[in-house]
Amino acid sequence: MPLHVCTGATLACTFGAAPSVFNATPRPVLVQQRPLGVVMDHVPLLNILPFGVCTAPANPMVIAATAAALGAPTPAPCLPATPAPWLPGVPSVLVGQLPALDELCSLTCQWGGVIRVVFAGQVIQQIP
Repeated sequence: MPLHVCTGATLACTFGAAPSVFNATPRPVLVQQRPLGVVMDHVPLLNILPFGVCTAPANPMVIAATAAALGAPTPAPCLPATPAPWLPGVPSVLVGQLPALDELCSLTCQWGGVIRVVFAGQVIQQIP
């Protein structure tokens, strides 16, 4: 069964050079004392932090850096552009009428990257 995503989860982007951290919008529903994420937690620099540098060929900053390097592919600082919600969400778990996130959800950056959950932010504790 997939884990629900909460603040502190680790994210990866197909065009990002480094992992990032997910920040759920504060709400009263908690998982291990951390806010639970929902599909609308896709706001750049609030919910989705940068992934180091970006290598997406459609990113205008990468295009400019590559042009300045006389055509040599050149990464540029990542600034996530995520205008649409996470998909598919978990419609059977609603938080304030919004589907929750689980580790199978993904988010698309308008520059072509796909953002996925690497670590849901929960620590599963074994009972001896």
